[in-house]
Amino acid sequence: MPKETTKTTKRKAADKSEKAPRGKGKKDPKAPKRALSAYMFFSQDWRERIKAENPDAGFGEIGKLLGAKWKELDDSEKKPYIEQAARDKTRAEQEKSEYDGKKAHDSGSGDGDDDDE
Repeated sequence: MPKETTKTTKRKAADKSEKAPRGKGKKDPKAPKRALSAYMFFSQDWRERIKAENPDAGFGEIGKLLGAKWKELDDSEKKPYIEQAARDKTRAEQEKSEYDGKKAHDSGSGDGDDDDE
């Protein structure tokens, strides 16, 4: 005997369709870029070398090779990339604070000069 559809299953299906994600809001193109990690600076530096050594490797395979190479490096070899990441972090924080300041200034606080009451 086929199972009859109950009100609860219909209601669950309706709830799911109502709670569908609405999508992301648009990102401000003037927003500052995030800071890169030491590994990202390393991979930018080494990607071409890895490609030259392994011309038939795909994108994912190159990523695996870069990850393995990064793990092989000792702290002294990673140091320039770590310093570069630290500089980039300070740059990103400064740009973000400036951006947030402008954003708050542009939107206004809504108070005006009616503080004498």
